[in-house]
Amino acid sequence: MRKDVRILLVGEPKVGKTSLIMSLVSEEFPDDVPLRAEEITIPADVTPERVPTHIVDYSEAEQSDEQLYQEISKANVICIVYSVNNKKSIEKVTSHWIPLINDRTDKDSRVPLILVGNKSDLVEHSSMETILPIMNQYSDIETCVECSAKNLKNISELFYYAQKAVLHPTGPLYCPEEKEMKPSCIKSLTRIFKVSDLDNDGILNDKELNFFQRTCFNMPLAPQALEDVKNVVRKNMTDGVEDNGLTLKGFLFLHTLFIQRGRHETTWTVLRRFGYDDDLELHQEYLFPLLKIPADCTTELNHNAYLFLQSVFDKHDKDRDCALSPDEVKDLFKVFPYMPWGPDVNNTVCTNDQGWITYQGYLSQWTLTTYLDVQRCLEYLGYLGYSIICEQESQAAAITVTRNKRIDLQKKQTQRSVFRCNILGARGSGKTSFLQAFLGRNLLKQRKIREDHKSFYSINTTYVYGQEKYLLLHEVMPDFDFLSEEDLACDVVCLVYDVNNPRSFEYCAKVYKQYFMDSKTPCMMIASKSDLHEARQHYSLTPLDFCRKNKLHPPQPWTCNTVDAPNKDLYTKLTTMAMYPHAKLRCMCTCNRCTFCICQNILRSQLLTNIKAKFYSVVLNRHMAQADLKSSTFWLRASVGATVFAVLGFAMYRAILKQR
Repeated sequence: MRKDVRILLVGEPKVGKTSLIMSLVSEEFPDDVPLRAEEITIPADVTPERVPTHIVDYSEAEQSDEQLYQEISKANVICIVYSVNNKKSIEKVTSHWIPLINDRTDKDSRVPLILVGNKSDLVEHSSMETILPIMNQYSDIETCVECSAKNLKNISELFYYAQKAVLHPTGPLYCPEEKEMKPSCIKSLTRIFKVSDLDNDGILNDKELNFFQRTCFNMPLAPQALEDVKNVVRKNMTDGVEDNGLTLKGFLFLHTLFIQRGRHETTWTVLRRFGYDDDLELHQEYLFPLLKIPADCTTELNHNAYLFLQSVFDKHDKDRDCALSPDEVKDLFKVFPYMPWGPDVNNTVCTNDQGWITYQGYLSQWTLTTYLDVQRCLEYLGYLGYSIICEQESQAAAITVTRNKRIDLQKKQTQRSVFRCNILGARGSGKTSFLQAFLGRNLLKQRKIREDHKSFYSINTTYVYGQEKYLLLHEVMPDFDFLSEEDLACDVVCLVYDVNNPRSFEYCAKVYKQYFMDSKTPCMMIASKSDLHEARQHYSLTPLDFCRKNKLHPPQPWTCNTVDAPNKDLYTKLTTMAMYPHAKLRCMCTCNRCTFCICQNILRSQLLTNIKAKFYSVVLNRHMAQADLKSSTFWLRASVGATVFAVLGFAMYRAILKQR
């Protein structure tokens, strides 16, 4: 809603424009009326709509035509004042003032007009019979008010209607010629209905109606008031109420009735609560609330946002198969002005055997959007009505901004749930297959994907030490000469080469030496297509020697040419590396940074602890069993036994180390 209202009064001389303003301010008719009143500002706290109002007078004797044109261009609403006892002033309304105003305003954004019949105290008859044809002729005229500055009749009402014409205009909502709401209004109210229909059954039940009423007007409806509303709809249409709930047709009929009865402020209150501006477009401030994201921080959905998205999924998964069919996806996005998801989404997240997005895939896509383009995520949540349904100030309440990555490195722990892995490699090395395998698709299934439906991203969940995390894979185009900051900004790097192509590894080696050798980003080398013959790579070092020299984990063999879904262990390892990039413990493969070997160190420590525990247990048991022996004999045997077990334990530990 506008932050202020500017009202301009125009009309022929001596019709009482200045008297109307002064009577409003002083609440009495002035004895001495100047040629023109100074601009008056009425504070917000004394106006019905709680909006500051500026009232501007016009005097032909004191102002030029150019000054009049400037005031017309600045006005939000114009009151054309005529004298009810002066026919010439009435004729001037159509012959002079309306054409003049229309010529000075844009056709697509006409200023609302109020016809004001002053000096009603001087006549016993009404001028409405003369004015009604004019109102029907010009759609810009909002209403007509007869008043008297002398006896203060309808003075407050005049300026209230002027305010109302600006804050709650009829024009965008209703077509008086057709006597029905305009298409843009119907479209907006339909979205509001669908957002408010929490169970998606096409009916607003009493619970949903009360939530809607409380959301828009801060108070619920009494049970009898609810029944009265439904009875009004029943009397006027047959399909407005079904199963004791309000249908879309009934909902639209009610708002048509409000507008026809002059209560269009009710409809505007609803529209504005759901984010619409005066042009029935969603406000930019509503769709894109302020959200500050410091450098080196990422964005994720919080728990409440996931709960909301889960409710949206359940609302549209009508067949309860935990997947969204194409029709269910279309139904979900009917509250959007466009279809936000293209066919590439089905190759970015998990789908079922029919190619439909699963519940996990649905949440994954939202997670990806939040991570890559949080502004777009805010926009989407705005269309779905997140702030309204969850009763939050804005969609920004759904977003968690993670702490700086440097702090994570310092503290050697992270609270993040989404990690990004950039996939680099020469053309044909298997990068796209690596992305699709993460979604459980083997080579046979990947060959069915259309070229124009492929995606450069894939996202799915992995489990690291029992914690569910999202791993986002991004395929980087193989342009060695130019890698952007986005190509380099990630949590872990995956360098893929084709074992069957002798020139494939060279690209990975050059990229690593150029961009990642001195960085703190952990890297993994993937030996793709490991089911094929391994060719000798045309590079000075073998892939294994290169990894040893640069203290990388040995190349990991990988293939998606399998009968079942490809193995996902590598993706868990990548997530682990992303979560713990600070790991520097000594490992058996001599890489000195490998996270997986750190896990092995932990396992070895646990094994050694178990051996020691068993040793002390045996010693204690022997002591209890031989308590009746002499002290000297017992301690001699215990000492020998302890020595034997210590030697055996140390030997076993050495054997385990050599084996690993």
